Amino acid sequence: MSTTVQFLVKGRVQGVGFRRFVLHHAHALQLKGFVCNLEDGSVECIAQGDSTSLTELEMLLRQGPRFAAVSDVVCTDMETDTRQYNQFRIL
Repeated sequence: MSTTVQFLVKGRVQGVGFRRFVLHHAHALQLKGFVCNLEDGSVECIAQGDSTSLTELEMLLRQGPRFAAVSDVVCTDMETDTRQYNQFRIL
């Protein structure tokens, strides 16, 4: 059974390759969902998969790519009847 988590990543996370970083690690962890920039300068990631992979993704999000400066990651478990994703992509 897959779990769905919303991650809101704050700090210097736009214009530093953050979405591509997330895409790469989500594929490696076999997660589904998406990552996108938000107007307030943060990045949103919706990820679906097993809890071990989601925990690993959270740790990676807190580090970010080399030029990012992550100040906070807010994780929210989403309802189990939420949309099912068939791949992970950048929006």
